[in-house]
Amino acid sequence: MTRYGIKDNQVRAFNKMIRVSHQKLNLVCATIRGLPVDRAVDVLKFSKKRVSGEVLKTLLSAVANAEHNKNLPVDTLFVKEIWCGKALTMKRIMPGPRGSARPILKPFSNLTIVLESGAAPKKEAAKKKEPKKETKKETKK
Repeated sequence: MTRYGIKDNQVRAFNKMIRVSHQKLNLVCATIRGLPVDRAVDVLKFSKKRVSGEVLKTLLSAVANAEHNKNLPVDTLFVKEIWCGKALTMKRIMPGPRGSARPILKPFSNLTIVLESGAAPKKEAAKKKEPKKETKKETKK
């Protein structure tokens, strides 16, 4: 273990003050969590979400950190952890009816990506629930 709980075969990258809400950012984060880096890059390039460009930029920064700072092989990297959180929220005011004011909230988010070198863990297939067997109850006439 090195500083901040990051192992020797792990590397991380940050992107702070992304102009999007953390809920929207988390939707994009969930799509690449646990994927190999080359697959994650493809998913982000073809995503229709506006914030996927910022996530791609951060992912490529983490790959560059792994390659240049820790000399890790790029083809064995996968997304170990990815999370986002709230940053500040700009507050603006819009005029409302009868001289009142309505708030406008403009949230910002922070993004952290941790990559690890090695084999990516296999995701468990979603277990299908077996349908319950219906029992016929006899009714008295």
